[in-house]
Amino acid sequence: MNQVQKEAKIYIVGAGVSGLIAAQNLENYGYSPIILEASDRAGGRIKTDVIADYQLDHGFQVLLDAYPMAQKYLDYDSLRLQSLQSGALIFNGDSSTKFGNPLKDFKFLFSTLFSSLGTLTDKWKIFQLNQALKSKRVDVIFNKDELSTRQYLRRYGFSDTIIKNFFQPFFSGIFLEPNLQTSSRMFEFVYKMFGTGQAVIPEAGMEAIPKQLQKNLKKTTFHFDTKVKEVNNQRILLENGEELATDFTIVASDPSQLVPRYSSTLEWKACDTLYFTTPIDPIGSPIIGLNANEDSLINNVFFPTSLETATRGKGALLSVTIVKIHELNEAKLIKQIQEELNEYFFISETTFLKRYKITKALPKLNDVKYERDEGESLINERMAIAGDTHLNGSLNAAMISGETAAKIAHRATSASLLTFS
Repeated sequence: MNQVQKEAKIYIVGAGVSGLIAAQNLENYGYSPIILEASDRAGGRIKTDVIADYQLDHGFQVLLDAYPMAQKYLDYDSLRLQSLQSGALIFNGDSSTKFGNPLKDFKFLFSTLFSSLGTLTDKWKIFQLNQALKSKRVDVIFNKDELSTRQYLRRYGFSDTIIKNFFQPFFSGIFLEPNLQTSSRMFEFVYKMFGTGQAVIPEAGMEAIPKQLQKNLKKTTFHFDTKVKEVNNQRILLENGEELATDFTIVASDPSQLVPRYSSTLEWKACDTLYFTTPIDPIGSPIIGLNANEDSLINNVFFPTSLETATRGKGALLSVTIVKIHELNEAKLIKQIQEELNEYFFISETTFLKRYKITKALPKLNDVKYERDEGESLINERMAIAGDTHLNGSLNAAMISGETAAKIAHRATSASLLTFS
C-alpha cells in the first residue's frame, strides 16, 4: 500500500458490530479509520447495563454460536459463553411442558414425545426439518422464493396446534413480531443455526461481544457522543455544525436518516423488555419460557441468573419480552405484566427493576439476503453502507456487511481515479 492510501481519511458512522468489523478489516488493509458514534459506547443495538449488580441486556438477546461470521471474528473462549438448553418450557393454560430437541438433550425425549402441543406427525416433521436444514447450504436458503414463516410452516404440513403452541411463541420472540410474517428464508436460516449449534450468552452479557471487537482495534480512533447530521460525498456534517473532510465514508447506521436523497426508508420492529427480581428462580434451569396463551401480552420469559454471570444481585433476575403492540403507559404495563406472570407462569413475587422500550429492535425487511453484491452496498464512489439493515436482522449479517464495506472502501481509495480531498 502506498503512503497516499495509508493516509486516506476513512470515516465510519456508527460503532455497532458492522462498524467495528469494518474497522478491523480496514486496519488489516493498513488504514487507520475514524469511527463517529452518537452514543457513549460501542455496540449499537447490543448493550448491557449493570443495575443493582444485575446484568441487563437491552432486550433479551442470544448469540447463535453456529453463525459462520461469529466463528470467524469472535474469541468464544474469552467470552466464556453460557449455553441455554436446546428447548423451551411452554406455558399453556394452567400447565407447562418441556419441548425440545432430544438429539441434543436426551431429557427432552419423553416430555416432547408425549406432549399435547402437537401431533406425532408434527414431531416427526420437526425432526425431518431439522435434518434437512442441517445439510442445506446457506446460499440455497437465501435464494429460495420467499413466503411468510406461517405460510411456510403450513405448506410443510405442520398443524395449527403446533404452530400456535410452539412455532409462534418461539419465533415471535426471535423475529419480534407476533404473526410470523417474517420471511421463510430467515426462518430456515435461524432454524438451521439452532439445529447445528447452541444459543449462548457471554458471561458478562451481550455487550461483551462489541467490547471484544473494540479491544481488537489498534489503529482506530473513536469519537463518542458525536452525532452526525448529514453525510455527503466529501464532507460529514455533525449536529454541532462542525464539518469533516472525508476520502471515504462507511455509513454503519440508518442511511435514510443521514444521506440526502437516499432512495429507501427503513422500517423497524419494536419490542418491550422488562426486568424483575424475584426471591428465587422457580424454573431453575437456563431454558426459555414461552407463552402459548394468545390473549397475553407476554411472549417469553427467561432467568438470566440461571446462567453464570460476571456480576449478580442477591436474588434471581427475570427478563420478560413483549412483541405485541400496546398502548399501556409504564405503570399499567408493569401491573399487567405482573398479573400475567402470576396467572400464566406461576411467578408471584416480583419487584420491577427496569424497562427497555426498544423502538428500533430489528429492521423490517423484504427480500432478505445473506449477502449482496458490492455494488448494492455502494452509495456512490466515496460512500458505502454497512449493517444488518440491508441484509437480514442478525449479528451474522452485520459482520458480513462490515467486511464488505471495508473491501469497497479499500478498492475505492486504491483506485487511481479517486482524487482525495
